[in-house]
Amino acid sequence: MAASGTALAGLVAFGLFSVGCTTGGTGTRDEGPAGSQPVAQITPQPSPSGTAPAAKRVDSVRLLKNDPKVGERIKKGLEPCAGKAYPVDTSYGSLTGGPAADVVVNVMSCADLVGIGTYVYRAGENGSYENVFTVEVPAVYGTIDRGDLVVTTQVYGADDPMTSPSGSEVVTYRWASDRFTEHDRVHNDFSRGFEGADGDLPVQSEPEDPVVEPSSN
Repeated sequence: MAASGTALAGLVAFGLFSVGCTTGGTGTRDEGPAGSQPVAQITPQPSPSGTAPAAKRVDSVRLLKNDPKVGERIKKGLEPCAGKAYPVDTSYGSLTGGPAADVVVNVMSCADLVGIGTYVYRAGENGSYENVFTVEVPAVYGTIDRGDLVVTTQVYGADDPMTSPSGSEVVTYRWASDRFTEHDRVHNDFSRGFEGADGDLPVQSEPEDPVVEPSSN
């Protein structure tokens, strides 16, 4: 029974990390290093003619290093994990209604490729980019889904390995009045099968609020 429960928990966790591989998102994504978290595998969907902003590719590593809102710990870790591959995933899509596609950047650790920071950059009229959303907590990952920003944070118990979180918090943000505001929040507890008895529930410190500032544009 215990072995079956462990297998079931693994399947549930794998299902969460793979859900982004289905269709439904509206962003395009630049792949990071091989083996990175698959939670943000977004399949582009056709948009009505004239409604989708142009997706101009950016140097996301340079964007992060020049951004004063990015923590120094994150900047120090922005080094290639292997060869020339940085632990950074970049997605492009319509979130804020700007003149060009918004950019969502996820930074991961080289050691285990777990998300450590999510950032959203809004394009300005002059081709510059402004940081309008920042969250730097362990096991965080942001995606674009039908014009919404969806940020997933894994929840770990005291004895959980990185590959098997106890649950997740999924928060959906929408852009309104020149800022992102929380629209929906879902908490998931992953099944532990028949592992036992009522143990201690996973404990997660309250995540810091994302830095969301009104756009100056």
